[in-house]
Amino acid sequence: MPAHGNAATPDPYRVLGVARDASPAQIRAAYRALLLALHPDTRAEPADPARLAQVVAAHAQLRDAGRTATGVSIPVRVRAPRHERRDIRVGPVRRS
Repeated sequence: MPAHGNAATPDPYRVLGVARDASPAQIRAAYRALLLALHPDTRAEPADPARLAQVVAAHAQLRDAGRTATGVSIPVRVRAPRHERRDIRVGPVRRS
């Protein structure tokens, strides 16, 4: 039975087969190559779903770490609630 917790989490760099100083492009290339090799739609023999899940989880972990480390601020526009916005009212058209 597999152990749970951080101690049992495999090293994402080792799972993807890249060095710790790998660039985001190298991580992405390794992920895509492993995904192509392990995906059940691209294989004749049965795939290992546990290995595929490890690869996907490792890539998600490294991708999220890279996104939070960039420090890029994304502008967010907050709209007023619907009841506070003024509706455009159109009255009847009168022709004289």
